[in-house]
Amino acid sequence: MRRALALIAVAGSALLSGCGFTPLYGETGVGAGLSRIAVTTPDNRLGYRLREQLEDAFGRDGSAQPLYRLTTEVTQERRPLGRRIDDTASRYELTVKADWTLTSASGGEPIKGSQTTTTTYAAADQPYAAIAAQQDGEDRAAADLARLIRLDMMRALAGQ
Repeated sequence: MRRALALIAVAGSALLSGCGFTPLYGETGVGAGLSRIAVTTPDNRLGYRLREQLEDAFGRDGSAQPLYRLTTEVTQERRPLGRRIDDTASRYELTVKADWTLTSASGGEPIKGSQTTTTTYAAADQPYAAIAAQQDGEDRAAADLARLIRLDMMRALAGQ
């Protein structure tokens, strides 16, 4: 029985390797080029968190010369949701939009895109808790934007 299962596993892997399947995140796929993208974001807390998330998502290799430069323009809008009895907000909705441009170091036509994400967070009465909740909302928005931008770029680079 074990021998039959091992034979089936070997045959299955041979068939899969023969079909030309290449994983998207494999070294020969699109994912390998993402590690050589230099990221530029606005000089503020949200921009810093977005740059950090993008570099992590790309697997940035600081020792290699960048093949591309990614520049982003980030805007955010905070809107109160829900009302307490004293007419203060009980929650906030944070909408963050990132317009990005990917430029090749060798020149050529830049690739442009835009992504928007929305997160919510609870409003707290204590000042420190309110700041911590807002920063947590910004961190979650930056992580989501980095994921969306990475997917956009992988689609764009795969098409080239």
